[in-house]
Amino acid sequence: MENTICPWCQTEIVWDEEIGPEEECPHCNNELKGYRTISVTIDSEEEAEEEAREEEAYSSSSYWDEDDATNLKVAGALEAYLPEGTDLLAYESAVEKIMDAQDQVPECPHCREYMLFTGTQSVQEQGFKSVIPGGFKLPLLDAPFKMNVYVCSSCFHVSSFLSEDDRLRLVHRAQQLHERS
Repeated sequence: MENTICPWCQTEIVWDEEIGPEEECPHCNNELKGYRTISVTIDSEEEAEEEAREEEAYSSSSYWDEDDATNLKVAGALEAYLPEGTDLLAYESAVEKIMDAQDQVPECPHCREYMLFTGTQSVQEQGFKSVIPGGFKLPLLDAPFKMNVYVCSSCFHVSSFLSEDDRLRLVHRAQQLHERS
């Protein structure tokens, strides 16, 4: 007999061998096929108890929980960039205050911390060569356009995104190109 745990509600689903496996969780109606399913086979209760004891021993020996450990790594990375004597608490407080005022707070693609909006960058025709997508006659984006520039508060990775006006312009251009094709 195979046991399945629903990834949404964490309910253990035991199915009868004569009827076959459940296709949906009877508790939350989540589909139980493909990538959404976790199948657990337990050979004996002794193994489960032993694993539970090992996990308990590991967790009691750890003084930090997982979130604190990642914050510690981030703080260590910050200390590598900042001059000695810099008050990290003041820096983190200022970063939080700035992010609270931001409309959008994207995640850093490098370290998954939140990013600070630092300004806009104008891209002119001299610094940009647009590409015409296959099957179309015009490019999706023409210069000049503006990009919002974000800097990660932890690893200082820089990312840029189209400004809201230029995003709308790109969407309208794509719609026009689709209608003409």
